[in-house]
Amino acid sequence: MGQFFGTDGVRGIPGRYPLTEGTVAEIAEVAARLLLKQGCPVGASSVLIGRDTRDSGPAIGRWLAEGFAAAGCGTWDLGVATTPAVAYLTPRTGVVCGVVVSASHNPAQFNGIKFFTHDGYKMSPELEDAVEKGLSPEGQARLRRRGARPRDAAGWVRRYEEFLRSTFPSHLDLSGMRLVVDCGHGAASHIAPALFSDLGAEVVALGCAPDGRNINLRYGALYPERMQAAVRRHRADCGVSFDGDADRVIFSDEKGRILNGDQLICFSALHLHRGGLLRGGKVVLTVMSNYGLVRFLETHGIGVVSVPVGDRNVTEAIEAEGLSLGGESSGHIIFRSFASTGDGILTAVQTLAALRACGGRLSAYHALFRPMPQVLRNLAVEGKVPLDRLPRLRRLIHSCEATLRGEGRVFLRYSGTEPLLRILIEGPGRARIERMARQLAATYLSETGQKELSQ
Repeated sequence: MGQFFGTDGVRGIPGRYPLTEGTVAEIAEVAARLLLKQGCPVGASSVLIGRDTRDSGPAIGRWLAEGFAAAGCGTWDLGVATTPAVAYLTPRTGVVCGVVVSASHNPAQFNGIKFFTHDGYKMSPELEDAVEKGLSPEGQARLRRRGARPRDAAGWVRRYEEFLRSTFPSHLDLSGMRLVVDCGHGAASHIAPALFSDLGAEVVALGCAPDGRNINLRYGALYPERMQAAVRRHRADCGVSFDGDADRVIFSDEKGRILNGDQLICFSALHLHRGGLLRGGKVVLTVMSNYGLVRFLETHGIGVVSVPVGDRNVTEAIEAEGLSLGGESSGHIIFRSFASTGDGILTAVQTLAALRACGGRLSAYHALFRPMPQVLRNLAVEGKVPLDRLPRLRRLIHSCEATLRGEGRVFLRYSGTEPLLRILIEGPGRARIERMARQLAATYLSETGQKELSQ
């Protein structure tokens, strides 16, 4: 992993390195020059930019446009657009690349930059490393203003909206369904409620009043409580919650109970498998998916490919094996028959289509598999010390794994977007695995000499 490219692009606080004017412009210039050398559509000389609803987005977009201009590229500006919309439009508009200015599920004070190559896939780690190697030392890049004027492409988002509608089976609709839609005051606000209404649902909209500072604030996929309460209050058939850039979604059934990414993947995998549409007879899951899901799918004749965290890793495995479904427990789900990246709105459309086709209530699919007891502790850290340099911690991990005797697992990793150490333990007996998580956290802090930071 490079200096500031994480699992999903560059993240940080605008005005602080690396999200400063000069460095953002230089990232754009270096990336564009590298992408032009690697091969693009004939005659391509422009870049597509979209952003979520953060108030820092327009400024970062201008800095990017200046950098692209320095590389000889013009800019098409989508305005507010979801990450999946940019991924969809990039290969269909003949551009050098697509860029999203977003920090996804992070709070409003953060922002970020994600690149999609001309074919609609996220930039590879190798290319990210090459971009970083081409940058000036920290703090030394300076913005060279060229008066770049991005061209308005806001109308292009309608093409993405039409695509979403086209994926819903023509012989079905959502008439008679009451649906709570929480957009987290993010990029889905102007797309999702109208889409589901057009498909026939009665929509109760939440989190659809972005003001630049309220994205992901007590609404959306990370804060589903309001959506759950609204489902119960309005006696809705189900609810959906998106994160700020709408590349993930979680559901609530009519009882207000959450269905996370694991449960949604399980439902879709069974539906596609029964219809002969699950290519390869497998799904791709990350190591964060519950082991109970893995065992359930295997008992139903569905294989599992396990990959590291990150929807880019899911995509790579799907492509390598020619599969059609994969995703993360967080709600990033890829329906490869339709899209090259995780798409929260598309996932909601496909889930509701499957529900209509199967009949019944969503609660019938809430407990398809029995989750194994799981503890996930997010330890806020001062610095990300490589875990392989911590022998005491490694010994304790091996001891915990031996205690579980193959009936569970222990997994530690640093977040790629936040200063967190994630400690995940699964196994029989919640009290036992909670004790293990506390021991691992204490050992990590003791061996690194750090103190746990408040979150």
